[in-house]
Amino acid sequence: MRIEVIGKSHVGMKRNINEDSFLVMPEQRLYCVADGMGGHFAGEIASKIAIDELAEFFRLTSTDRDVTWPFKMDKTRNYDENRLATGIKLANARIYEAASGDPNYRGMGTTIATVHFAEASVYVGHVGDSRVYRFRDGSLELVTEDHSLLNDYLKAKKLSPEEIEAFPHKNVIVRALGMKDTVQVDVGRFEPRDRDVFLLCSDGLSGMVSDEEMAQLLRETADLEEACTKLIERANAAGGNDNVTCILARCRLE
Repeated sequence: MRIEVIGKSHVGMKRNINEDSFLVMPEQRLYCVADGMGGHFAGEIASKIAIDELAEFFRLTSTDRDVTWPFKMDKTRNYDENRLATGIKLANARIYEAASGDPNYRGMGTTIATVHFAEASVYVGHVGDSRVYRFRDGSLELVTEDHSLLNDYLKAKKLSPEEIEAFPHKNVIVRALGMKDTVQVDVGRFEPRDRDVFLLCSDGLSGMVSDEEMAQLLRETADLEEACTKLIERANAAGGNDNVTCILARCRLE
């Protein structure tokens, strides 16, 4: 499996600080978007801690599979699923420690959306409302579920498009890194096909550009760097209310 990847981030049209961070780690075939939250640069710090800790854990475990992990393995998950979940849990612990130890960082947190290409499978791990999509045969499919108050309402009862648009707490996250000393990590396993594209993004993209618009743009633009640029430009043209981060990773089966 060969991976073609591009990642970009933009502050958007309304913010002064970019609290998003992203990770492109080809040597581990690990890709990640984190959307920080918290005032006085704290969100920026939380998202940076998240990707740094995850990257360091993957570096450490790539050279020694027998290294002691900070959390016990879940027997219902395989090695790669546990590795991804543990890296994200470690990031949560580091953010929570930093927030607990410094009043300036109190309340900071971050979402995280991660894709790891292993030997024959693709693993997706996430917490919060940053998303992962799979683009296959011209169709775009959301493969993560937002950990948000709006999504909880959608699952509990059907809302009309007008009610969704008028929902007063769209940005309320019910699960994120740094909120508690422990965190539940959703991990999914997918079997890749040749030319599958995985799109990782913060809600600065998914909240401004519809899934169908993103799918149409990907259908029209084969070049990943051009597509990534156009997606961010589309979000900013729609208002750019938040920081916008996007990673596109295409797998080629050889």
